[in-house]
Amino acid sequence: MADAVIVVALLLVAVSATAAVATREPARQALVLSVLGIVLAVLFTVLQAPDVGLSQLAVGSALTPLLIMLSVRKVRRRGRTKDGAE
Repeated sequence: MADAVIVVALLLVAVSATAAVATREPARQALVLSVLGIVLAVLFTVLQAPDVGLSQLAVGSALTPLLIMLSVRKVRRRGRTKDGAE
């Protein structure tokens, strides 16, 4: 039973990581990266590493996508102001 849960978690990690790589738009990529972080946190918890899972949940599914979204927003705003000034 435990082996089946591990296999399912690994398959979900593989699918979500592939989706994160295949996505082209940065905003959607950040959302898929957040899902990947959640799936990795579940995998770590299943593998009996709850401390690593909690860290992954905080950093991988919340902080990193938030920083990516803020960076994309900042770059898009700079592009608009430069285009409008010329």
